[in-house]
Amino acid sequence: MEWIEIKGNEDIKKLLIMFGNFHDSCLKELLMWTDSYVDKDLSMGVGLGLDTNIRMLFQRQFNNPSAIELLFEGVTQFHLSPSPENYDSIILDAILLLQDGTFYWADAYDWKPISHDDEVTWIASKRVKWRDVSNWMGDNRRYGVLNEG
Repeated sequence: MEWIEIKGNEDIKKLLIMFGNFHDSCLKELLMWTDSYVDKDLSMGVGLGLDTNIRMLFQRQFNNPSAIELLFEGVTQFHLSPSPENYDSIILDAILLLQDGTFYWADAYDWKPISHDDEVTWIASKRVKWRDVSNWMGDNRRYGVLNEG
């Protein structure tokens, strides 16, 4: 499962066509991390520059591929809008675009970077990679299991 870097608009177009603009998909899991940490001796380690990264796992009701993972590196903004109670979490269509050196992904095809709609999940980053993880279908967690207690 090799990462494929998205370098420009042609790569974006190919990904969106291949994954059907995320139609009838869902965001199964999300993992965010930074380079900051507290060591065993309680000293702080901090990342330099844009050190926030996010992995997102999407599954869909179509084949070839049926699941992909997006890796956003150098995240500059992130907004999560969970589905309200008693609503499904199906993505009807999504957008990925490149504007002024920043990649934007949003779970609404008509979303624009200036809109910052509170009902849309969106992310902005300096780099994006993707990979086919079609063997990750089903309800198994891929980014870790919750421990009880």
